[in-house]
Amino acid sequence: MTVARLLRWESMLALVLVFEFVLFSSLSPYFLNVDTLSDATFNFTERALIALPLALLIIAGEIDISVAAIIALASVAMGLAAAQGVGTPVLAAIGLGTGLAAGCVNGALVTLGRVPSIVATIGTMTLFRGAAYAVLGDRVMKDYPLSFATFGQGYVAGPISVELAIFVVFAIVFGLFLHRTRWGRAIFAIGANPTASRFAGVAVDRYRFALFALTGTFSGLAAVLLTSRLGSTRPSIAQGWELEIISMVILGGVSVWGGKGSIIGVVLAALVFGLVTFGLGLMNIPGIVMSIFTGALLILVVAIPAWVNRR
Repeated sequence: MTVARLLRWESMLALVLVFEFVLFSSLSPYFLNVDTLSDATFNFTERALIALPLALLIIAGEIDISVAAIIALASVAMGLAAAQGVGTPVLAAIGLGTGLAAGCVNGALVTLGRVPSIVATIGTMTLFRGAAYAVLGDRVMKDYPLSFATFGQGYVAGPISVELAIFVVFAIVFGLFLHRTRWGRAIFAIGANPTASRFAGVAVDRYRFALFALTGTFSGLAAVLLTSRLGSTRPSIAQGWELEIISMVILGGVSVWGGKGSIIGVVLAALVFGLVTFGLGLMNIPGIVMSIFTGALLILVVAIPAWVNRR
């Protein structure tokens, strides 16, 4: 293995992942248990599913900070429908549809309204979360059918959960799409130079709108999985997840300035975050430590490449 390969961001993430395995397995005798590791996947799959389309969006030079609020809005929509006796397939469709509609709102604000994406999605983040609180207030909704629990609590085979299987499938699909198709190359081109892309005949706004809609749809999917796993809906669901999801994407090597990144890097970053969270939990370390770790890591991941480029 060459030095250049070792210095690649994905290779460094893989080494961090190995280090986590060695560290936490030595600190906790339960860490390497198969069932325990299976439970650990729930610490990142829902967030990582949103990180996949968000990575494409950031590579294209945009950002969506409303993803966690979309989860809350979709969860409330499903909770209201479940209270009326709606069945599991329709509940899942409502969650996905709500996410898609919210993503289209973001896309329209950016592509048609010409609002900068960070401003637009900060606004919709407040709007969507506020709507969830306005509808539910302090209430908790738990009227879900038993079959709905399959999404967030079911297993495909052995220790492989439904959530993990869904994530693996979509990680492969997104990896092939971004790195093996002309649409993926267009996304890189848009992020690197949108003006040149327009002159080259690329429908920049159409791509951006589609990526916002896709990110919203996957936020809806995460809402289905999270609500199913918790078995309840409340307006505070997924509070603060936007920082963790964006951190996954940036830690995965996706440039905040657009035009660079890889799906394998995002997948490795999701695993790193998931194992850190689970390992700290096994050691009974407070969640605030993870918040400090996430914030410090995000600063370092952005600052170090900028410093290296200047050197």
